[in-house]
Amino acid sequence: MSGADELYPPAQYGWGWILLAIGVLVLIAGLAWLVVVLTRPRRTIAGAAAAPPVPGPTTDVATVLREEYLGAIAQIEADYRAGVADARRANLELSRVVRGFVNEYSGIEAPVLALDDLVRMGVHPSLIDAIGRNYYPSIFRRTAPVDPLVGADAARTVVTTWY
Repeated sequence: MSGADELYPPAQYGWGWILLAIGVLVLIAGLAWLVVVLTRPRRTIAGAAAAPPVPGPTTDVATVLREEYLGAIAQIEADYRAGVADARRANLELSRVVRGFVNEYSGIEAPVLALDDLVRMGVHPSLIDAIGRNYYPSIFRRTAPVDPLVGADAARTVVTTWY
């Protein structure tokens, strides 16, 4: 043991280190606040954008879905009549809309299934008829496409008569 019985006080930190630690804490708090502010969803002005219909106790989800897809079919038909889309493009869009409806309504992966797959699955005949008579000939054959107005009627039949 050493002969000195003197006690030495613990080393003290200087004021610079304390100010540096406080500055780092303030910087971290500021960054956290900034992340929270920038990632919050923005508020919309009331009445600026119409909200989609929310199914309530009196609104059937299938009815809302049908109305949505019938509106999409009407828009494609209007675009064709206005000359915005040609017959092939209109039939392609109608095929996408009908297949999307079937997928959303029943869960059948119609957008990625071929006509033969749908026939094997035994889906509703109106879908098979619409795809086989209107959309496939218009999209894949080099002959003149089928009139999209007939295809729009077939699409409406699928949407309104699907299970």
